[in-house]
Amino acid sequence: MSLKRVWALIKTEVFHGPKDVVFVMAVVMPVLLALFVNLAFGEIFTDRAKLGIYDEGNSPIVSRLQSVESIDIEIYYVEADLRAATASGALDMGVVLPADFDNGLATGTVRLKAYVWGESLARNRSVIPIAIADAVRGMTGSELPVNIETVALGDESSLPWSDRFLPLIVIMAVFLGGMMLPASSLIHEKQRRTLEALNVTPATIGDIFIAKGIIGAVLAIVMGVLTLAISTSFGSSPLALVLVLALGAIMAVEIGLILGAYIGDINTLFAFWKFGGLLLFGPAIVFMFPQIPSWVGYIFPTFYVIRPVTDMTVMGLGFGQVALYVWILVAIVAVMGLAVTSVVRRLSTQALRLNS
Repeated sequence: MSLKRVWALIKTEVFHGPKDVVFVMAVVMPVLLALFVNLAFGEIFTDRAKLGIYDEGNSPIVSRLQSVESIDIEIYYVEADLRAATASGALDMGVVLPADFDNGLATGTVRLKAYVWGESLARNRSVIPIAIADAVRGMTGSELPVNIETVALGDESSLPWSDRFLPLIVIMAVFLGGMMLPASSLIHEKQRRTLEALNVTPATIGDIFIAKGIIGAVLAIVMGVLTLAISTSFGSSPLALVLVLALGAIMAVEIGLILGAYIGDINTLFAFWKFGGLLLFGPAIVFMFPQIPSWVGYIFPTFYVIRPVTDMTVMGLGFGQVALYVWILVAIVAVMGLAVTSVVRRLSTQALRLNS
């Protein structure tokens, strides 16, 4: 392998290579899907948590909370209305301020009752208690423990549909670019017989595969990060998240290169995408519908991309808690890398026989 030849091939592919429907799909479809899901089910234009307050004693903490930029406040004058609004999903959390709330602050005790919508976003559930604690500190001048007794309303075990769709969006973003772009590029090369022409130059089959793989991987990572940015779902470990996306992109590229080596036309490639998509998107479907046994997802290779991503973004876990899945993903990528190496050797041998 020559880095100089690989770089020359990358520049040629980027500036003079085909910009067909596969490239357009890889760039446009994930973005459109992420925008649609966030417009339909999420809060793309605002990530502000929705807090309702029923204040029995006219506490000044309400005005402090109204000035917090990260939350939207709605005031209720009947507790039943607060509860109904939370149960319907109009609020992430509804807090009841008792009549003796301010007196409780003087004794160093903060106890609140709160109604929580079962399908509210995890980040919104965490933002509201932090805002309340900050407001209490602003009133008292000291840190006081805030004990919130929560009453879950609705399906507490359910996730918002914006979170359920996230694995599907991410896997589509990564695999449309990472798998389909290198595969379609190799198929175009074979159909135009430019692969043989390149092989008689100093460039080797390995150089060609690496160049196309790098382009596909970079596009896959960029689109994966972009869809997460649209969904505002980077979790607490963004660098670890990018690492998982990079490993997923490499896996997608390896599948794409193998398909491109064996598939003879674009129609067959699209047929594989349609009918073989279950192997790619199976774990995302399992995540969308909790009624499906979770163990089903473990049999799909892409599960080990989706699981760390969802755990870190939706569940808020750290890298250490998903490390096992990442190591399994590394092993899968390594095994598939050996398969790609075998394909490159076979094609190189065939090319030598044809040229001799």
